[in-house]
Amino acid sequence: SELIKPYLGSKYKVTEVPKSLIFYMSKHSGPVNAIQWCPVREQSHMLLSASMDKTVKVWDAVDTGCCLKTYSCHSCAVRAAQWSSCGRRILSGGFDSTLHLTDVETGKQIFSSKTEFRISALKFHPTESSVFICGGFSPEVKAWDIRTSKVLRVYKAAVQQTLDILFLPEGREFLTSTDAVSRDSADRTIVAWDFQSAAKISNQIFHERYTCPSLTLHPKESVFVAQTNGNYMALFSAQRPYRINKKKRYEGHKVEGFAVGCEFSPDGTLLVTGSSDGKVFFYNYHTSRIIHTLSAHKEACVSAIFHPVLPSLLATCDWAGEIKIWQ
Repeated sequence: SELIKPYLGSKYKVTEVPKSLIFYMSKHSGPVNAIQWCPVREQSHMLLSASMDKTVKVWDAVDTGCCLKTYSCHSCAVRAAQWSSCGRRILSGGFDSTLHLTDVETGKQIFSSKTEFRISALKFHPTESSVFICGGFSPEVKAWDIRTSKVLRVYKAAVQQTLDILFLPEGREFLTSTDAVSRDSADRTIVAWDFQSAAKISNQIFHERYTCPSLTLHPKESVFVAQTNGNYMALFSAQRPYRINKKKRYEGHKVEGFAVGCEFSPDGTLLVTGSSDGKVFFYNYHTSRIIHTLSAHKEACVSAIFHPVLPSLLATCDWAGEIKIWQ
């Protein structure tokens, strides 16, 4: 993309809050569960989307707003999808209990596997590009190796469902947010794991009685944020013992049972989240105050993500199947 080229050599500038709509993309016929910009900076005009309509799509979301490819390898809703670090493959998992690694160019499956549970979360390892972790409607979370098509490790937690997975820097440890079995049990909603040994490091991280549909890491500081069903985001240390920051709480948006995602701007100054009322909320990371509210969608906005290279370019998606690009 010619628009991205001038920014490739320079450092990311300050993030401004986007105000105007650039593209409105509505080729999905069901709710969009996940969106992600391509991690390869030169190819970051491409946006990936996974939908309840059983498809994964790739869009040119910077230059044209057009859908470039549609992949229909799943027979049920696609709940999670992620670019590989090289930007040439897409890993997806869904309610058909299958995992697929698809070649972006040819649309062929490089790796496919059936699991015993419906998949709701998957993440590539930050340093081992052929390893990923997946979880879903099961007490188990599994690490897979694409090269062998085999499960490397199994992580066992007494939970009903894994909602999200977050690798901590370097990938030695990771967190899972879970739907704990007993409703009155405040622990176990966030569990920290040792990646290599599969040992549980802690399940006493978050003590309030809310599940956390999504987790996100700060790009510069050793902290992470958990989106909660209590209609607020909580801030934690990303180092043991992962203590909660009681002074900062980001509230004002609504979650209401949707898997609403949250993310930091690349410079770490803003925290952005969708909301079940269709709005996008921008918080000042340091003061935890709302800076701006964008009336983005009519239905629940489940994801809002800043572009990794172009300052202030934002993609949002919603429960009506729409994707919008803002600047």
